[in-house]
Amino acid sequence: MQENPTLKQRLGLALLLSMLGALGPLNIDMYLPSFPDIANDLEAHASLVQMSLTACLIGLATGQLVVGPVSDAYGRRRPLLISITLFVLATLLCAFAPSIEILIAGRFLQGLTASAGVVISRAVVRDSFSGKELTKFFSLLMVINAVAPLAAPIAGGGILWFPNATWNTIFFVLSIIGLIIVITIYFKLKETLPVEKRMPSSFGHTIRTMGSLMKDRSFIGYALTLGFVHGGSFAYVSGTPFVYQGIYGVSPQMFSILFGINGIAIITGSFLVGRLAGIIEEKRLLKIGVVTATCAAAFLFAMTIIKGPLALIVIPIFIYMTCMGIVLTSSFTVAIAKQGHRAGSASALLGMLPLLIGSIVSPLAGINETSAVPMGTIIFTTTLLGSAALFLLGEKSPSLSK
Repeated sequence: MQENPTLKQRLGLALLLSMLGALGPLNIDMYLPSFPDIANDLEAHASLVQMSLTACLIGLATGQLVVGPVSDAYGRRRPLLISITLFVLATLLCAFAPSIEILIAGRFLQGLTASAGVVISRAVVRDSFSGKELTKFFSLLMVINAVAPLAAPIAGGGILWFPNATWNTIFFVLSIIGLIIVITIYFKLKETLPVEKRMPSSFGHTIRTMGSLMKDRSFIGYALTLGFVHGGSFAYVSGTPFVYQGIYGVSPQMFSILFGINGIAIITGSFLVGRLAGIIEEKRLLKIGVVTATCAAAFLFAMTIIKGPLALIVIPIFIYMTCMGIVLTSSFTVAIAKQGHRAGSASALLGMLPLLIGSIVSPLAGINETSAVPMGTIIFTTTLLGSAALFLLGEKSPSLSK
């Protein structure tokens, strides 16, 4: 598309892309309430169960590095259809997994195939919008997508509430969701990257494209900011099932509610970026989000050390996740705005870094099942590193709001 779509086209596109973008959060978060059940059923240590999340994150990161350049070369629609179809098969493998090793392998394949929904949905946004409209639409998409991490753990806990439902049931539900997405894409999503704008598909060209992105100081600054701040949040994702339920004794259903509340936080942050686009420049919003997130993470770290009450754990996490919505939206729009025909590759790199960092920190959050300190330490450290990347590398790039 050469011009920004009409309101009717935007609504339809928002619905389609939100389904794609939601697949990643659903894949990551929906089975979280079942972590203790998986550990018991498969006779696995908590760290091995968390490794299944790590495997999924590695798959998501690896897949984006592949599917991003592929979508720049062959268009957005066909790679998407193939990948999500394979996601359905990988999800069924998880549902029937007889051991933790098979589950970990299946989770890797899930992440690998679901990555297409994450990276290509973002590339489609860049294909379809420019300028302030890019920021506004992406913030709208982030608000809609934030419903997924809000709903996913609640849905997972709700599924487990039914008689005879097990952790396997959650994966059966995920496979049905994937099938619905495949059918919707087939009938509704049009190609957004014209043939004349596609890039060569050779391995060498892909390496050169990635190399040019890596040499772009401001792009890397924003990518590292997004990577560290978002990547560190996976310590919260993998740590809270055991911290909330094991240390503070909440039920799976209450955990789902506490976890889901942070979906509201992300929605709030993304909504603020969309509302303030054109009023406050994106770089300034990003700075505010990162600095506030760092302060909230520092307070959370202190509370985990002194074993503060549950409320003083939940509140700073809520503030941190609100800032996450601001950081996710503003850093992405600033970083990708000028990438043009290499938007798929840029989107892949932006999506890969948080997942790569998340795959490293996720199992570390469960080193000590009786303490929240590992989770608090990781969140504070990664947020601090993200802040450093922003002010040392990304700070001097031009604004979009001119």
